[in-house]
This record gives sequence, structure tokens and C-alpha cells, in this order.
Amino acid sequence: MTCLFRPLAQTRLRLQRPISSFLVHEPPSSASRIVPTPLVFVSASKWDHSSTREGFSVLAKMYSEKGYICLDTDIAVSANTNPANVMQHLESELKSVVRSSFNPFPPVFFARGAACLITQTYISSNPASGLILMSPPVSNSSISQSILSHALPEFNFEPAFPIAIVDTPQGMAKLQTANNRLANDDRVDKIIVDDLEGQDAFVKMEQWMDDIGI
Repeated sequence: MTCLFRPLAQTRLRLQRPISSFLVHEPPSSASRIVPTPLVFVSASKWDHSSTREGFSVLAKMYSEKGYICLDTDIAVSANTNPANVMQHLESELKSVVRSSFNPFPPVFFARGAACLITQTYISSNPASGLILMSPPVSNSSISQSILSHALPEFNFEPAFPIAIVDTPQGMAKLQTANNRLANDDRVDKIIVDDLEGQDAFVKMEQWMDDIGI
């Protein structure tokens, strides 16, 4: 079952700023199990390539068939020239989505590309059961000025919960060569896949969630 929600707090602010939205994909009655920990797929369509948004919608539906409660969210990007204020707004938007799901369990977050900035900002000060970064930027300074007017400081949170980076062999090598902090942290799992949108990625990420007890 798929339901559309818009957080009430954001509905009241419709005239002041863009509205984030999300779809909840609930497991079908035929699912062999129901996983209590939700999965949150984070996109920012104004930042990401359209294939990312479409790919996450497909993943959310596929994982819901496996018994996961999936939130497929599109975070509205605020037009603000101050990157710190932008990220504060996006963290607040994501927090509203998580709160509106009415699920007491901290989610596992999925993000890809520039949207990895949103999830890393969120988990720096909010609980999570896990984090999957798919082909993340090699550094915050590598983010295009069309997304943020100037670079954010690099994140310095400790990986106190399971984190995985998913990328192609070429992408993983690029991250490690660029001395990406998480890609070179032994506490962070590295999942190498042939295709970020293929069955190989789906299966390996599900196996990783099984391994961490989700």
C-alpha cells in the first residue's frame, strides 16, 4: 500500500517556502515479515539527476515488498544564499518527514549524490539506525556552486551506528584517492556494485541490512 503525506507544519508554511513531500510504501499483506525499522530514501529533486529520484522510488517499492516500511521523500530545497542556513532548513524538513511517519524506531537513511549532504547533516545531531550513502560527493568542497554558493565545512560526526558507502569500483577508488573521510574509515562498510540502480545493489544493500540486524 502506498500513501501520500505532507507534514502539517509545512502545510501551514505553504506561502513562505517550498513544501517537502513523501510517499509511504507499506508492506503488502503477502510479505513474509514486517520490519519495524523504517527505511527513508532522501532525494532533493532540484539538486539530483532525475534518475536518482526515479531510482529511489523503485527501490522503496522493491524493499516494501520485502517487508520494509519505506518513506520515499523529496526534500524541498530553499532558495537561500547562505549554505549553513540552507542545510539547517533541509535538516528541519527531513526531521518533519521522519516525525510525520509516526514510527518510534530511528530509520535507516538512503541518499545518493548531493542529497548525501542532507542525510549527513541530519545524522550529525539526530538518531539513526543506519546510513547508506550511494556514490557520495568526494568532499563537500566538490559540490557545484549551482547547488551551494560556497562549500560547507567537512562533516566530523563519528560513525556511532552502521554506515555503508555503495559505489562502483571506479567511484570507490575515486573516493579513496581523494581521501574521503568515510571511504577511508575502517568502521564504514564499503559495498562495491556494478550498477547503482541494478539488482546487484538491491541485493547487497539488503544483505548489509540483514548483517546489521535490521
